[in-house]
Amino acid sequence: MLQLASWKKTLILLTCLGGLLFALPNVLNADLKAYWPHWLPQKTINLGLDLRGGAHLLYQVDLESVFKERADMIKQDLRSTLRKEKIAYARLSVDDESVVLLLRDAQQGEAARKLIRKSYADLDIDVADDGTMTLSASEAGHKRIVDQTIAQSIEIVRRRIDELGTTEPLIQRQGEDRILVQAPGGDASALKAVIGTTAKLSFHLLMEAGKAGGITLPEADNPASRLRLQREALITGDMLDDAYPTDQQGRVAIGFRLSNVGGRRFCEVTRNNIGNPFAIVLDDEILSAPVIQSAICGGSGVITGNFNYASANDLATLLRAGALPAPLSVVEERSVGPSLGADSVAAGKIAGLIGLVGVLIFMIVSYGLFGIFAAGALGVNVALLIAVLSGIQATLTLPGIAGIVLTMGMAVDANVLIFERIREEMRLGRSAINAIEAGYRHAMSTIVDSNLTTLIAAFILFSFGTGPVKGFAVTLAIGIMTSFFSAVMVTRLFVITWLANRRPKELPI
Repeated sequence: MLQLASWKKTLILLTCLGGLLFALPNVLNADLKAYWPHWLPQKTINLGLDLRGGAHLLYQVDLESVFKERADMIKQDLRSTLRKEKIAYARLSVDDESVVLLLRDAQQGEAARKLIRKSYADLDIDVADDGTMTLSASEAGHKRIVDQTIAQSIEIVRRRIDELGTTEPLIQRQGEDRILVQAPGGDASALKAVIGTTAKLSFHLLMEAGKAGGITLPEADNPASRLRLQREALITGDMLDDAYPTDQQGRVAIGFRLSNVGGRRFCEVTRNNIGNPFAIVLDDEILSAPVIQSAICGGSGVITGNFNYASANDLATLLRAGALPAPLSVVEERSVGPSLGADSVAAGKIAGLIGLVGVLIFMIVSYGLFGIFAAGALGVNVALLIAVLSGIQATLTLPGIAGIVLTMGMAVDANVLIFERIREEMRLGRSAINAIEAGYRHAMSTIVDSNLTTLIAAFILFSFGTGPVKGFAVTLAIGIMTSFFSAVMVTRLFVITWLANRRPKELPI
């Protein structure tokens, strides 16, 4: 146990040096950072919302609108399918989140049910005494749609926040229909402006005069003016590949590029409708309705409207991120000031310093020179822990600081086990070298067991916890691994070096 190959000594020293270099950027002020070489590590630990300040927003997803929109889509689809199969109906309408169907001929009920089951297997069909069918989502179908909507909303919100350059935001589901957004350093007003817009883009042809149906929507620049459009969108926002501000004859506009599928569809629609208006709709408002002059087959185009550069850039950002599947409304909003975060950081530093000094005093008083070895290893451990957190760009929160402070207390456990075992061996009359070798050898199994059980607990906390609990688990798990390395390998290197130079007959422990 007391023999270390040269390559092992070199590896230990390089690990300690690397940890120091990765940890140093966290303690350098702005003036010193200017002299820090660019080829050395630059990353630092990200501070969480409770330390850095920022925005805390809790959104509620309007799931009711999702089910109403789905019911309307099913109604439109059924109307086309029933006509195609020559199944006559007396009533086909949407009632809340359900579709209501009444056939003219009750004998066609079975054929209608088979058609519905073929297209919508997750619908429950309730038949009243008068033959009216009520189609509504089954329990499994309802849960699937809710989970899909929440997951898609979280992904879209994440994309939008990423476009703002916000570092390490926390975006997660809360309860059945809510999404929590915490953005360290973020501005609540800017976040709400970006997150809360549905940004559902679609392209529609205008309804021909004299034809029934369609939808009537206002123009964005002139709400009093309303146009009647075909209900079916020929091009939708999910066919966009990119959107960006551009200049259109001296006016700010939004350029867009479609996917391959969208480009082919756009080319086909514009080729078949030359001379007809083509309305561009965003969130139930008509941005513009230009007349198609010629086939547009390049897969790109321009959206004009009453834009300035800022509004065009914001809208392009939303279009790139994609449309929300359902509207979001803010149910809770909090802002954490940077002064409160600074106080928390200061309190965390004081707590960490008190814990570190307390452990150092205890080890030095209890074990003398070997306690100094343990103190040096503890310093290495703290540096390695900060280095790893910086390298993985972890977000540090108050619970994370608690995990670091706890790590400091636990870091010397392995040294205590080793040193106490060495004392036992010396009381049995062993020589200094034999006592040290036996101490390391016999304490190792206990050290591994204690660290492994704590590591398992940390993994469980990370797997099942959320937010602050995960932060605590991350720092605890990393701290356990760095503690094992520093307490066993680093102190061993100290002891071996000291023994080789002094060759003592008695141990100062």
